[in-house]
Amino acid sequence: MSSIASLIIGESGIISEDNQNSIPLKLLEMGCLPGAEVTLLQVAPLNDPMYVIVNGSHLAIRKETASKIKLINLESQNGER
Repeated sequence: MSSIASLIIGESGIISEDNQNSIPLKLLEMGCLPGAEVTLLQVAPLNDPMYVIVNGSHLAIRKETASKIKLINLESQNGER
């Protein structure tokens, strides 16, 4: 299991159910819910923040916060990895 912070640009994952109290309320309100697909779009020049798409919405997330949000890798879910 990885986190948003460990994604490579263009890579996607599904927010895991194991994120008990690790996702800030503001991100939950913006759609960062368990089961949502996350794709890394870009990383700022100093590696913070990270720009992601979550359920069609573009969000900027601090790397510290992104490292706490656990993901299920899409490739491993489809058996390709």
